[in-house]
Amino acid sequence: MLLSVQATADLPTDAVTIRTPLGDADGRRLSGRIGIVPILRAGLGLVDPLLVLLPDAEVWHLGLYRDEETTEPVSYYDRLPPGGAPDLAIVLDPMLATGGSMVLAIERLRRWGVRDIRAISLIASRPGIERLTSRFPDVPIHVAAIDPALDHRSFIFPGLGDAGDRTFNTLTE
Repeated sequence: MLLSVQATADLPTDAVTIRTPLGDADGRRLSGRIGIVPILRAGLGLVDPLLVLLPDAEVWHLGLYRDEETTEPVSYYDRLPPGGAPDLAIVLDPMLATGGSMVLAIERLRRWGVRDIRAISLIASRPGIERLTSRFPDVPIHVAAIDPALDHRSFIFPGLGDAGDRTFNTLTE
């Protein structure tokens, strides 16, 4: 939730008048269409806090997995709706390791026409952040912690392990 507040603090709003039991009050309403895009499966664990903050946002899914031999992302599922792109897309992936999945997701959203894209991850590696910012310097990245390196398998070090396995209790060790 804290990362969501930080990532959305500067969203544009429109002035509105709200009818209260005692009279009218001036207020603000978010303007524009907002999409939440979790990278399956681990990103699903970050959707609910964002929907509490942005209940009118739409949720779309991109499925990516990492080829363990090449460490590059592989797309297996793409469910962006037909038609026009939203004004803003927030990409959710709890672990930003090499940055490959996030780069692939942002490239897909840009092809769709999204101009304002923001990334939320719980933990990131310095190399992953550097890859993402060098490719997309205009995409803000909001993370809770940054670890210094990747290990020999390109996992965040020291990291937390596999976020999807931890979220959905499918640890195999």
